[in-house]
Amino acid sequence: MAESQIVTPRPYARTSSAALPLFALAVILAALITLPFWATGYTQRSVLEFLYFLALAQAWNLMAGYAGMMSIGQQAFVGIGAYGLVVMAEDLGINPFLTVPLAAILAVILAVPVSWLLFRLKGAYFAVATWVIAETVRLTVNANIDWLGGGRGRTVRSLGQFDRHLREDLGYWVALALAIIAVFGVFFLLRSKTGLALQAIRDTENGARSVGVETRRTKRIVYLFAAAIAGATGALIYIVQINVRPDAAFSINWAAYVIFIVVIGGIGTIEGPILGTLVFFFLRDMLADLEAWSMLIFGLIAIMMMLFAPKGLWGLLNTHRPVLLFRTARRLPERFAPHKEGE
Repeated sequence: MAESQIVTPRPYARTSSAALPLFALAVILAALITLPFWATGYTQRSVLEFLYFLALAQAWNLMAGYAGMMSIGQQAFVGIGAYGLVVMAEDLGINPFLTVPLAAILAVILAVPVSWLLFRLKGAYFAVATWVIAETVRLTVNANIDWLGGGRGRTVRSLGQFDRHLREDLGYWVALALAIIAVFGVFFLLRSKTGLALQAIRDTENGARSVGVETRRTKRIVYLFAAAIAGATGALIYIVQINVRPDAAFSINWAAYVIFIVVIGGIGTIEGPILGTLVFFFLRDMLADLEAWSMLIFGLIAIMMMLFAPKGLWGLLNTHRPVLLFRTARRLPERFAPHKEGE
């Protein structure tokens, strides 16, 4: 073969198969951005709720599915974000919508010392400790801090300065921005060196440490990212709901629903929480009339999925013909890839 005919493969070249997912993603984003202009108020509120549950699920999935940190206490940061909204909007006079990123920063500040304690524990001890910390914060706010309204909570009265439709539209776009940050934040984090370290930690933490991976630093980055998402989500939720009470803001349901979403959709994937959130909303509407029994049914469904489909619904869909919407795995360029015998 002549030298001029030799074609050098381009490392990490984009294949034509990526065009369809990118086009579909662009159409979905365009529809979501413009939704307040063409959808009903009920649809807009439903999608807003979907978006903040998706953000929480992506953050928890990053911790549990990639870093192996099974937290059942993320409601601590949801509550911190909610009360951050109250304090900053009502006592400091900050625009309520600007408190969403500030609540994320507040959650990170409080998560740093908590992480120093939690990272001394592993497995079930880590999971239980996250719940204990969340309950401790809830009981403290509920019983001992009258400034925050105690068990009665407080109302974000400053939201009254906004027209109801404007408030709903702004809340929706903030939720959309938060969901985009969560999904693509996880994606780009997994595509970075931190993502490679996480995969090594997920396979074997001791082995990753032995080859020079800074396991504690990597896990702390993930933990703080998840805390930031939960804090921002907490502020957003109570911009919508207005009245902040400790039993609701620090409810373990925030953790339970998110764990269900990730288990059903597929842990350790970006696509899984998206699918799981859709299924969760479908089931929740179906079981709405059953009240407390719905939680039991959610639990039974999750147990069945863990027993018979541990990779979740997304794993089942990809059993025979894998489809990757978010390509987080890295591939060697062809000239570096191992060749089979006889090639």
